[in-house]
Amino acid sequence: MSKALEGKVAAVTGAASGIGLASAEAMMAAGARVVFVDRDAKRLAELHKEHGAAAIPLEVDLLDPEGCASMLPRILKEVGHLDIFHANAGTYIGGDLIKADAATIDRMLNLNVNVVIKNVHDVLPHMIERGTGDIVVTSSVAGHFPIPWEPVYSASKWAITCFVQTVRR
Repeated sequence: MSKALEGKVAAVTGAASGIGLASAEAMMAAGARVVFVDRDAKRLAELHKEHGAAAIPLEVDLLDPEGCASMLPRILKEVGHLDIFHANAGTYIGGDLIKADAATIDRMLNLNVNVVIKNVHDVLPHMIERGTGDIVVTSSVAGHFPIPWEPVYSASKWAITCFVQTVRR
């Protein structure tokens, strides 16, 4: 694999598993040092042990407002700057809206929408000041086509698709 990201520093939220882990590992394979942002401290320690110094663990509960606000300052303290930010952390609930639990709906909307917006809000000034940087946001086909059996999830991904398109412009 090419080392196209050699010398770059990336951060990935939700990096302890799934898409976030795959993204973080792909960026490391391309030469980047990657801050693995996740709330699962045990898994972060395992990944750091497995990948070594290129995998920098950062335990953050993004649903905690103070934790969320501390993410970028902690990243910068650890690695000095940020070249790539992948806002990936998210959650899924599907099924009939009537059967959904209100607290679960709040948690999903907060993580899938509010946290992404707050993270990008915090990262953008750093990248603008440096005159460089890339932001990647995980969405879903549900952000482009309504999926009848996942009304809340689809709504969260539509919101993020709109957010990304407006910020991009």
